[in-house]
Amino acid sequence: MDHAMHHDHEDGSSLTRTAISATLHCLTGCAIGEVLGMALATALGWGNTASIAASVTLAFVFGYALTSIPLFKAGLSLRQVAGLALAADTFSIATMELLDSLTILIVPGAMDAGLDDVLFWGSMAGALFIAFWAAVPVNRWLISRGKGHAVVHAYH
Repeated sequence: MDHAMHHDHEDGSSLTRTAISATLHCLTGCAIGEVLGMALATALGWGNTASIAASVTLAFVFGYALTSIPLFKAGLSLRQVAGLALAADTFSIATMELLDSLTILIVPGAMDAGLDDVLFWGSMAGALFIAFWAAVPVNRWLISRGKGHAVVHAYH
């Protein structure tokens, strides 16, 4: 299936809606990984570097996992799923994680806030919001070229 050809015929608003949908999908995996990583690191008393590493790693794991589920259900092999998930999500997750991590780092006290602190949850929500809107144009650009989520769109 030629996804690039399909998306070349979409108007701008339709392409933007598709990019927002893809970014919401990506945000779900990133948010699960981010919250779990930060919560675990905070509960275990890890430092900033370990906290961010855990969050970023888990964001990629959950992002790829959520993309993989419908691909496995469609009967694709592990090798096919891995290639498609990497192609669909890597740039989007990387964009989100870069902006998310930078935001958390620059919010005063966010990295030191406990799980029972509004600052922890507020900075996390704000960082994910910023990361989402940074990734929408990235996904729009990728989809318009038949890349990113365009490679798995038929399976969702």
